[in-house]
Amino acid sequence: QVQLVESGGGLVQTGGSLRISCAASGIRIGIRTMGWYRQAPGKQRELVASISDGGSTNYVDSVKGRFTISRDTVKNTVALQMNSLKPEDTAVYYCAAAGLISKVFQNWGQGTQVTVSS
Repeated sequence: QVQLVESGGGLVQTGGSLRISCAASGIRIGIRTMGWYRQAPGKQRELVASISDGGSTNYVDSVKGRFTISRDTVKNTVALQMNSLKPEDTAVYYCAAAGLISKVFQNWGQGTQVTVSS
């Protein structure tokens, strides 16, 4: 059974930094594409960052240069370092794992709230 458990969300001021983490069980993140999605109230869920099994990273334009996705294959965790945070980054952030064959995101964590105050 796949379990993804996020931690590290919270309240931060504009311009501040926050690091959120995802602990995975039931899968080996090193052979999966992993991602961070976010969903703000009244908006669709969007893919913020992803890291492939080969280690390649991708970011949505709005966070490029500010967010960094990383993984620790020994601890089986994925992290998202968020710097220069803006109020528009406020959302629930979800860790996601793609299928081994399909490469489609199919497993999700429960989410962690990130709130950036102006």
